[in-house]
This record gives sequence, C-alpha cells and structure tokens, in this order.
Amino acid sequence: MTEPRYRYPDAVVSTDWLQANLADPALRIFDCTTYLHYETGSGKPYTVVSGRADYDTGHIPGSAFIDLQGDLSMSDSPYRFTLPAPDDLAARFGRLGIGEGVRAILYTRDTIQWSTRIWWMLRYIGFDNAAILDGGWTKWALEGRPVSAVAATYPAAYLTATPRPEIFADKDEVLAAIGDGGVCTINALAPDLHSGANPRYGRPGRIPGSVNVPARALLDPKTLELLPPAAAAAAFEAVGAAPSKRSIVYCGGGIAATLDAFLLHQLGHPDVAVYDNSMSEWAKDETLPIETG
Repeated sequence: MTEPRYRYPDAVVSTDWLQANLADPALRIFDCTTYLHYETGSGKPYTVVSGRADYDTGHIPGSAFIDLQGDLSMSDSPYRFTLPAPDDLAARFGRLGIGEGVRAILYTRDTIQWSTRIWWMLRYIGFDNAAILDGGWTKWALEGRPVSAVAATYPAAYLTATPRPEIFADKDEVLAAIGDGGVCTINALAPDLHSGANPRYGRPGRIPGSVNVPARALLDPKTLELLPPAAAAAAFEAVGAAPSKRSIVYCGGGIAATLDAFLLHQLGHPDVAVYDNSMSEWAKDETLPIETG
C-alpha cells in the first residue's frame, strides 16, 4: 500500500521557510485571526470579534490583517461569514493586495481554521498561489521568532475570478445528499455538538447520516501543526470518506469545515465541498431534518 502523502506541498509553508523569506517582495502575508465568543441565552451561537487588537499588539513582521467578517463576507446575510459572489470576492481580495504575480501566506492565532477558510475562498475564485503557515502564530510564538507592532498594508492588485462553484455546497445539495451512498457528509464540529449534547446553534444535533471528524483533532494539540498525512488519512478513512466519493464538510458557519476540506484536498480527494453557512442555517430551518445521539 502506498503511504499517504500531502499532494500540494506548496499550499503549506513552515515557520522556518517564512522567516527566511520575509523580505520576498512577492509575498503577501496576512494575519487572518477572528475570535468566536460563545454565548448562552442570547439566541446567538457566538459573538464575532476581529483579531485586529492582537495584530496591533504584535504580529509577524510585514504582515497585514484580514478581517474575514468585515472584509470578505456578505454584510446583508442573516448568517456570519457568508461567501460573496465570485467577482465581488475577487475585487475584495484585490483591494487587500492579492492578485497576479503575488503569493499569499495566511496565518491565524489559536487555530488555523481561519487561514484554511480564506485559502478555500481563494481557491473558489481560482487563485492557487496561496499557502497556510503550518502551526500559525502559535508555533511562530512558541519558537520565539520575530514580532512587529508596525501595521502593514499592500498595494491593491488585480484579480479576476475563475470560479470553482463545485467546492461550496448549499442546503439543497446537502439535503439531496442524505442517504446517497456516493456522498460522505462530514461534521467538523466537536463531538458534543455532533451528538446534540450541546445546542449552540439552536436545534441540537447534526445533519442526518453525517459523520464526525472534528477539525481540532486534525492538528497537533501543542504546536497546531497539521497531523502527518497517514494520521489525517486514517481519521477520514475511519468514517467512510474515500476519494471515490464526494465529500461535503460542514460545521457551525463554514469555517472549521475548511480545515477538514483542506486536508481532504491535500490527501487527493478530488471532489470536496464546504457547506457555506452550515449549522447556522440548517439548525434554524425547521423544514430540514436533524438527528441526535
């Protein structure tokens, strides 16, 4: 049997590599941090807080900041982080400095799922010259690498969307996939949310027939680096995900799901989609089925 490997090594960079290349004028480095402050009794699953304050305190030298909710999400959606239309999204990335002739490096604090969300959004509009920083700010800080408090921005760039609509799914596709043996629907949330023990998103539970691969379980708990390919492959194989199937990954708002999706893509699964809006939409729609236990 062939040992599993990550198919797209250029989509991940190490802290060693990034420190050695900080002066590369073609790099566009971004702190992508957002925080979710979980609430009870308010009717909302969480409050969204930009990571800008932490960025202003200290960040990787030369990096700029991306506010996912403010810069790259639909402001008129009833849900957080909803994906804009492709041309709109390309224009937003262009204003941040991502476009032709540059390479985007994405990092996050406390988790890397915000980086993978933005990486997946770039892939959606056809921009393939982006990478996540393995371990993100957590590993960078653990290693005592350079820190700057000088804010940075990049010149606007030109970016044309070449959409890949198949890498996002909506509720109608997810509903149609229930009971379809050719689709593996994967929940990237924590086990208590998958089982229904935690009712954070309204109606407790999961999309019927879905399986659980928590995003956090795919990272080293100390450094937040991606698991080795064999360990990640085993986690997906254990729940029935296979390259021969379409995988639809969901979570609370389409963020953690992108970490699972990123690794499935890295492992060579050719047909992977993220359910945008995820349980923020599904749990509130009483017409949609849900299961617990």
